[in-house]
Amino acid sequence: MNMAEPRKFYCAGEWKSSGDVFDVVSPYDGRVVAQVCRPGQADAEAATVAAAKGFEEITSKLPAYEREAMLLRIRDGMLERAEDLAQSICAENGKPIKQARVEVERATGVFKIAAEEALRVGGDFIPMDITPGAEGRYGIFKRFPLGPIFGISPFNFPLNLVAHKIAPALAAGNTIVLKPASATPLTALLLAEICEAAGVPAGALSVLPCSSSVAGKMALDDRFMLLSFTGSPAVGWKLKSNCGRKPVTLELGGNAGCIVNADADVALAAARCAAGGFAFAGQVCIHTQRIYVHADIFDAFAADFISRVKAMNVGDPADESTDMGPMINENEALRALGWIGEAVAAGARLLTGGQAKGAVLQPTVLADTTEAMKVNCMEVFAPIVTLTKFTDIDEAMARVAESDFGLQAGLFTYDSRVIHRAFNTIRVGGLMINEVPTFRVDHMPYGGVKMSGLGREGLIYAIDEMTEKRLLLMSKMD
Repeated sequence: MNMAEPRKFYCAGEWKSSGDVFDVVSPYDGRVVAQVCRPGQADAEAATVAAAKGFEEITSKLPAYEREAMLLRIRDGMLERAEDLAQSICAENGKPIKQARVEVERATGVFKIAAEEALRVGGDFIPMDITPGAEGRYGIFKRFPLGPIFGISPFNFPLNLVAHKIAPALAAGNTIVLKPASATPLTALLLAEICEAAGVPAGALSVLPCSSSVAGKMALDDRFMLLSFTGSPAVGWKLKSNCGRKPVTLELGGNAGCIVNADADVALAAARCAAGGFAFAGQVCIHTQRIYVHADIFDAFAADFISRVKAMNVGDPADESTDMGPMINENEALRALGWIGEAVAAGARLLTGGQAKGAVLQPTVLADTTEAMKVNCMEVFAPIVTLTKFTDIDEAMARVAESDFGLQAGLFTYDSRVIHRAFNTIRVGGLMINEVPTFRVDHMPYGGVKMSGLGREGLIYAIDEMTEKRLLLMSKMD
């Protein structure tokens, strides 16, 4: 990348510069990866006008087969530039390169599934003559694209979570303006290049790494028919409160709990919890944060789990052997260290980890914590996991359920009675059986309740959020 030339942003089919330039910095070593031009209010207005015009004149009229073909061309372009995308993810957000490649693979699948769903944006036929007086009448209940959409995506999945906004929007016939996280705009801009080459109409997509103040104004703009936000609960709920009647989907955070019951496969549970607890340094909304283990197997589980954690290769994300890289910046690592220190000062035991160098925080496991400690009751968003012993499965379910968050939870057991009791009592968006709460595949319904959000992602479910239903009543014509 030519450091003398700041990266342009993509606005309504044009690559634009600005005098406001900011640095994108490697979380691992602090080097400047690239400089990026920041759009201003005039650019936001141009993108908004183009999105409204593009919807009215082009995307709302595109037949399903053309939307399908366009999304498949994007998928093909991503496959051709897969290593470029993976290297971009690794450089700007510190994700280990082998995990960055998995993110690219997932995101290409998002566009493939969206292409398939573009052919199924339909509706229902409703007979009316089940009621006396409605003879000769029937209804057509059809889904229509909403219009221009404004999306805000976070730093932790700078490709896949961008894909989860752009792909369903285009599949449904909408236009979209996307604000990527300021820390990680490069991958979204690379995707915009791929979309442009794939023939996405001018105005159908803009990628604006703008300031929060500019994005805040766009979120409230009535010309956008939906706000799709992924990020922190504090920011998400504030935006919703300011949006009035505008539909809003929020995919926010959590402090996901996972129960390992007495009948669980200890090795399976330990392996999956180690993966779920430290994927992308714990900076995942469904990070496996709180693990409750039955007393009968606690020692065996803890020994297996901690041995796996200690065996992780932590360091340079560009190294092919690295399992866990840095947090997004040193300030976040220092914040997490502070939470660890508070817990230990209040009586928690540090089983492993607890040290940091720069933004690299060692995988940390705590025991003897209380529910009131920040490492339990708040979203830690760091490579920190707590282990808690229980004897009563109902008590464990209650402790998982009492959180203010409700994104996903995990339960390792083979007892169907326990599974159904947990499903009916733990209020979360998804309960994963013999799997960690960190599990997600891209077509499944994904989203939370309580403080964790509103609405659902997962292509067909996101398309449902991005369309509106209208009823046509047909009466006898003779």
